[in-house]
Amino acid sequence: MLREAGPTGYVLYWQLTELGVHCEVVAPTLVPVKAGDQVKTDRRDAEKLARCYRAGDLTAVWVPDAAHEALRDLVRARLAGKRDQLRARHRLGKFLLRQGRRAPEGTTAWTGKYLAWVKQQRFEQGAQEATLLDYPHEVEHAAARIVRLERAIDVAVQSMPEKLREVITGLQSLRGVAKISAVTLVAELGQISRFDQARQLMGYAGIVSREHSSGQSVRRGSISKAGNAHLRRIVTEAAWSYRHRPNIGATLAARQSGSSEAVKAIA
Repeated sequence: MLREAGPTGYVLYWQLTELGVHCEVVAPTLVPVKAGDQVKTDRRDAEKLARCYRAGDLTAVWVPDAAHEALRDLVRARLAGKRDQLRARHRLGKFLLRQGRRAPEGTTAWTGKYLAWVKQQRFEQGAQEATLLDYPHEVEHAAARIVRLERAIDVAVQSMPEKLREVITGLQSLRGVAKISAVTLVAELGQISRFDQARQLMGYAGIVSREHSSGQSVRRGSISKAGNAHLRRIVTEAAWSYRHRPNIGATLAARQSGSSEAVKAIA
């Protein structure tokens, strides 16, 4: 059986494989589309998929198991929490800026001292007092949410198979890859060994250049971004650490303490 990837997840795939039915999930964005075809029905779609599958023109995607999918949901929930925290901080910061309130000299934003200063502010208008009461509460709620999700990630990692835990530990030997980044890489990539070359891995993340070449003319542009956006963000953020001199500081040395000498040499 063949099915397109969609918002319903991999539940149908898991159910069919448990029943012994061979099933493949294909990427809908890589299904060939005929130019000028303006008629779309379920029957025509099914026939097109059958013809393309017989011709070998469809690209099957890797399907994680239920435990791996659960870890990816948890990692992405933490990412959503970080984005909500950023929005909450922006709302509070812009509100104070509109009222001409600036933190004392030498106060670092979003520290305990900064939040204490925010709570000391008073306004003449009751509506502004209500606003000031709500915005810091939302910032604190977002921070507590992230702490709760990161603790859940720690628990999930401990329950993972030993081989995956070793991969997470090994990834932390790289500069710019701490625990959350390593777990995100494993959650988004799945079995890293399924990529035979680095070129395939970068293509999966969309970190390969666009190209429009013909004859003797070779034209390449920016990265294609035709891949896993979550993976691309983590890899790009980690790459920024490599603009510095390759020193091993105390933090990196602590992360490498659990890795073998072979892994350290590769890192």
